[in-house]
Amino acid sequence: MDRLVKIISQSIRAVRAFKLRTFFCLISVALGIASITVIVAATEGAYKEALDIVARFGPDSLMIFSGGEEARAVGLRQKTLTLDDVEAVKQAFSSAYLVVPTTSIGNTNVSYKNKKHQTQVIGSTSDYSRVFTWPVIQGSDFTEDDVRGLRNVGLIGQHLLKELFDSEDPVGKYILVKGIPVQIVGVLSERGTSPSGHNLDDRIILPLTTVMKKLQNETKYVSAFRIRFVDQENLYTHAEDLRSFLRQRHKILDDEPDDFRIVSPKEIVKFLVALTGSLVMFLGVTGLISLIVAGFVLANLFLLSVKERTTEIGIRRAAGAKRRDVLIQFLGESVVITTIGGLFGFLLGLLSSKLLMLIAQFPIHFSWKAFAIGLLLSWAVGIGFGLQPANRAANLKPIEAIRG
Repeated sequence: MDRLVKIISQSIRAVRAFKLRTFFCLISVALGIASITVIVAATEGAYKEALDIVARFGPDSLMIFSGGEEARAVGLRQKTLTLDDVEAVKQAFSSAYLVVPTTSIGNTNVSYKNKKHQTQVIGSTSDYSRVFTWPVIQGSDFTEDDVRGLRNVGLIGQHLLKELFDSEDPVGKYILVKGIPVQIVGVLSERGTSPSGHNLDDRIILPLTTVMKKLQNETKYVSAFRIRFVDQENLYTHAEDLRSFLRQRHKILDDEPDDFRIVSPKEIVKFLVALTGSLVMFLGVTGLISLIVAGFVLANLFLLSVKERTTEIGIRRAAGAKRRDVLIQFLGESVVITTIGGLFGFLLGLLSSKLLMLIAQFPIHFSWKAFAIGLLLSWAVGIGFGLQPANRAANLKPIEAIRG
């Protein structure tokens, strides 16, 4: 053990002595480890974000949108779901404890005093906040009497609150929505952005009947409806049953595509995984190339170092050092350098991820996995690419080394 400690201490002194070699090896390893660190953190961040979104979306929930995938692909926003569909689903699915229709109007002009803003108007029932698990934190929710009475009352999101009211209490105040006065009765909690980057807090929620009849001149069609089930474990079975039920109601033939879309938590996870995949692929290739280049830089610099230190190696062997002592010393130097490079790479990865979150608002989550993987890879580079120079140094014959 004493012998091993002495060899390691000699390795550390050699690392400090050959500063230029250490610098180039350290930088090359750090760049590769930084890329790998960001990959691991981005992957973990994406999955954490997916789980958070699923939790907010509701693991017992399905969202059904009007218009099929083909209509969506060509930019059509045709409405195919009706209020009768919503009622039929309520009657057919006994395990559904909430079935809430919604309709929406984008880029709608709203104003309060001299302030104007364009926002999204959502029409729904009094169960909107319950079905989306989106609590009213100020004021109160509107009621079924408001829905039946086509009353001009609404809930606003946090972004709209800041745009129109600043620090003023909005509850009880009137704003104009497409020229119609609407009384604010409540404020929703902050929700953030959707996976596609849409600001969920930039909206106002009005009674469904008010939006359909006063703003849309509509009596039949809705944009979507949301459904929550008591038996969460059977969610995907319910999704298939619901798909068959709606196809039958809409009289869609077997060879025809759906005229609606069902979104479940599984689709959200798929979306974020696909979003992360391109970044992981790019950074993964970059990181591996950087590590391989770092390994070759290390190996070549250590081979040069062996030639420069031939006399030193010969004297040590002549003084009683064994081959394995020389081998361990050179491997020790390599591992020390790559370990320091790995630590610097992890710090560089932290800084890079902050920049990535700032520019692209990409979910990044650092955990012990990112640090551990980076450190293990740095050791692998140190041992894998330092082994040949260490073997060459260990195999030098003492007399020839001293003579050289």
